[in-house]
This record gives sequence, C-alpha cells and structure tokens, in this order.
Amino acid sequence: MRNILVADIMTREPVTISPDSNLLECARKMVKKNVSSLVIADGKKFMGFISQRDILWALTKSNVDLKKIKAIEISPKKIFTIKPSATIKEAVDKMKKLKFERLPVVHENELVGVITAKDILNFNPEVYPEIEEFAKIREESEKLKRIKDAEKNEDGICEECGHEGLLFRINGMLVCESCKDSI
Repeated sequence: MRNILVADIMTREPVTISPDSNLLECARKMVKKNVSSLVIADGKKFMGFISQRDILWALTKSNVDLKKIKAIEISPKKIFTIKPSATIKEAVDKMKKLKFERLPVVHENELVGVITAKDILNFNPEVYPEIEEFAKIREESEKLKRIKDAEKNEDGICEECGHEGLLFRINGMLVCESCKDSI
C-alpha cells in the first residue's frame, strides 16, 4: 500500500467546468453527471473546486440569482493539491488532516486528475475504514441540510432533470412538476 501512487488510482478525467460558468450551470452539470463537486479548470489549468455545499451556501444568501454568480467567485480561495507521485498513504494523511474527501492532482501546474476517498476505498476498502465512515457522515449531513433547505424554499433545482422551479418531495427526492408525474 505504501508503494501505490496517487497516479495509479486517481480519476484521470474529472468532471470540469469553466471558471465563467454560473452556479445554475454547475448545479445542472452535477445533477447530470451525478457528482457532488466539479473541478474548475481553464483547459488543463486547475483553478479551483466547487461543491454542492458551496452552491447551498450561495443559496442561503437572500435574493440570489444562480445565473449571476460565477463558479470561480465562490470557489474556496485556499486550495490544496497533491502530486501524482505521492503515495496513497500521503494522500489519506493529507485528506484526514484537512478533512477533505478529494484532492486535485496537479503535475507541473497542470491538472492531471482528482483523487477521492471513494477512489481509495474502491482500490482497497478494508485498509481505511475510517474514510468510509467519514464519507458516510458527511453525506448524511449534506442530505439533512438539503432537506432543511428544501423545506424552507419552494424553488430549487430538480434532482431528476436539473431544471429550476417549484419542487415536490417524492420518494425522498426533490423533483419538478414534470418529473413528479413520471415517477
């Protein structure tokens, strides 16, 4: 395990979005690609991350228009990366220390991939059970936050098709009226 490198198990083609994309485009892409975060990149140049949590944070601001806020504007300013030549142990230690579930993999200032807790668990799940537990706790807290936010707001982004509008809770999902009829 100490000899396995980040480059060996990282996701080589992460889901990316341009820095000028607005938050509505980001949310739709996350729903369409079934991911919880996007890498903000200009070509191969890594510029930041945007997660569901970042978009939820932006939604808590009053009178927010997701079409007017660019992804790069709410991306965390302090970004930590890892090299593809780092070991999996180094990646796990860094993730645990920073309490991150993913790290962009950068080589010579170019984005070459992303390593996630899920990548590590898929490679060897029994070695790091605490990462799996950490991911489950984070996922549950994100679900609870989404539920609370949905109860407060009637409008949002449909989890099924990604369209913005009035939402209904069906089988634990927030869906628009057209998707509600098809479920």
